[in-house]
Amino acid sequence: MEKEATEIIKQERPEASASPIFVETEKMFERLSELSREIGHRAFEFFQQRGRDFGNQLDDWFRAESEILRPTPVEITENDKMINVKAAVPGFKAEEIELSVKDKTLFMSGETKSETEKKDETTYYSEWKSNKFCRQVALPGEVKIDDVKAQLKDGILTIALKKTAEKEETKIAVKAA
Repeated sequence: MEKEATEIIKQERPEASASPIFVETEKMFERLSELSREIGHRAFEFFQQRGRDFGNQLDDWFRAESEILRPTPVEITENDKMINVKAAVPGFKAEEIELSVKDKTLFMSGETKSETEKKDETTYYSEWKSNKFCRQVALPGEVKIDDVKAQLKDGILTIALKKTAEKEETKIAVKAA
């Protein structure tokens, strides 16, 4: 009898490398941790505003989550010359809003200073409105920082940013050595 040799073919696998899935998962958990800290700080601010009365801590937490996880609604549009940003900021006055632009990012924030005079009563709990907002958005292109116009009307903040001219392609001559 002849022995038949069985040949086993081994398929080679691509070399193992750092999987992008794990890197993205790490970033996701870092962001979740950061969000949890932000929510905790904001919930504590609500707790302090209420005069440190116990009993509504869960409401404070949910209110903070709502404020941080559902940020100010924004719409960004562009054409050949302009980038336009609209943000819903009901209850804010123009002087309570701050805007800045840096590295293709628009930063928007605001804080209301509502001072109501209450002689014989203390507010136990209030959900009237959020008194702060903060939002940063990436712009689709470079803008002229010295030519930005902002207007607030009926709770809608409209920001018009002029685009910078696209840099022209520069041809470079190659010399033989």
